[in-house]
Amino acid sequence: MMKKIAIIIAGGSGKRMGQDIPKQFLNVGEKPIIMYTLEKFQKHPSIDGIIVVCINGWENILKSYVNQFNITKIVSIVPGGKCGQESIKNGLIEAKKHFNDDDIVLIHDAIRPMVSEEIISDNIAQCIKNGNATTVVPCTTVVLKKNNEECSEEVVDRDKLYLTQTPQAFVLKDILDAHNEAENKGIRDSVASCSLYTELNRKVYYSMGSETNIKLTRPADIEIFKALLNVHKSEWMKGN
Repeated sequence: MMKKIAIIIAGGSGKRMGQDIPKQFLNVGEKPIIMYTLEKFQKHPSIDGIIVVCINGWENILKSYVNQFNITKIVSIVPGGKCGQESIKNGLIEAKKHFNDDDIVLIHDAIRPMVSEEIISDNIAQCIKNGNATTVVPCTTVVLKKNNEECSEEVVDRDKLYLTQTPQAFVLKDILDAHNEAENKGIRDSVASCSLYTELNRKVYYSMGSETNIKLTRPADIEIFKALLNVHKSEWMKGN
């Protein structure tokens, strides 16, 4: 039976957050951000295992939190790489040690703690249907194509744009093959798994995202996250 494995990418140092510790380990409501994320995959009935790619030197701290918050689906914790692409590959190589080629991996940012059960479920469903799936939301704002740092003369058609999020799901063998092909072609710092696919001229399929599935990159994002934790969607509202 096909298994589904979450690979949580927590290898970044979070320089843009401007804090003394990595942003994924910042406490919000007496809980590290990464634990909110891990709990979402721990509680999802379709997730069979979790691999965490952790920033070097923080592995033991993460293990302590995993025990404290009873994250029982952890398969292993592996060190991050020099860049995001390398960190993801480290997680994929570890997944291959424990799972089959045709199993599904969901690659997810540790600093997207508001991912919902519905987003994870649709990501899995679309990957099963199409072979891969990247979580997206429509672009709802006007996007200017800049001439330089001072001005613009062109608006990009937002109807042709999607904003990507995570998780991004792939068949394990396919995404590992893509990483190996990318390295052979000199592609070594692709910003995301979906962009790696497009750089290799592979199709990327969509799954449902949400405006609340935010990435915590700057201090203001932490305040938004705190607010979202305390907000319950009104019963009359539709959608995410």
